[in-house]
Amino acid sequence: MVEKEIDMSQGQPRRPQQAEDLQHAQEQPVKYGDMLDVSGELAQRRVAPRDAALLQAAEHAGHVGKAQITGPVADAGATVIEAELAGRRVVTESIGGQVVAKMVTPAPVAMTDPPGALDKDAVTIGRALEAVVAMEGDRTVDQSDAAAIQVAETCATGSHATIPGGVAAAAQSAADQNALALRDEDKVKLRNVLSNARERLPADKGATREDVERVVSAEIRNKLDMTTTPGGVADAVTTAARLNQERPRP
Repeated sequence: MVEKEIDMSQGQPRRPQQAEDLQHAQEQPVKYGDMLDVSGELAQRRVAPRDAALLQAAEHAGHVGKAQITGPVADAGATVIEAELAGRRVVTESIGGQVVAKMVTPAPVAMTDPPGALDKDAVTIGRALEAVVAMEGDRTVDQSDAAAIQVAETCATGSHATIPGGVAAAAQSAADQNALALRDEDKVKLRNVLSNARERLPADKGATREDVERVVSAEIRNKLDMTTTPGGVADAVTTAARLNQERPRP
């Protein structure tokens, strides 16, 4: 993602020092290595304006499919490719053939009804959290799990405050403890936190696509590889929302 921007605004008065600083900055070419995690010859190359514009557009939109990139921009050297592989969405950004960013998330849930138009038999967020135990119950709790569980609790209850004794509080405590534990046997596992998730939630509701987007975002923001964990919290909420969307309507 583009992390460095140049102020190109015009027509606004500037003090002499500001103008001097701006002139000095403009005299220094912005290189790919200044903005992206790249190395070698590419890092020393000056950023092509079209590359910067393309990456900024992709960042603002969330992602851009390769088929949408046409004309001169497609030949500028920057590409953002989206693909669905084995039920997971993979978005890859590259410059000059060198991959600079990759994000892997569950495939998006297709919305067939308005979010929240779910009946009383819908798969709830609490049930989704408990389902994680069957898939990943023996895995130790980390910060990405705690973040995803925190957002899941918020979605289920509608409250942004951490509930004392709730699943989010338990997950964060477990993640903090595990970060300091020296032995694996001293670490708290997901089953210790989520096995009775519905009992710890003062309110619950059916999982929707909007919930999926929030939980996935929380999980990947707290992982270096920007991917969701197969069988983890984001995957479970995604599955619940998909089942709710596919549920036959009377």
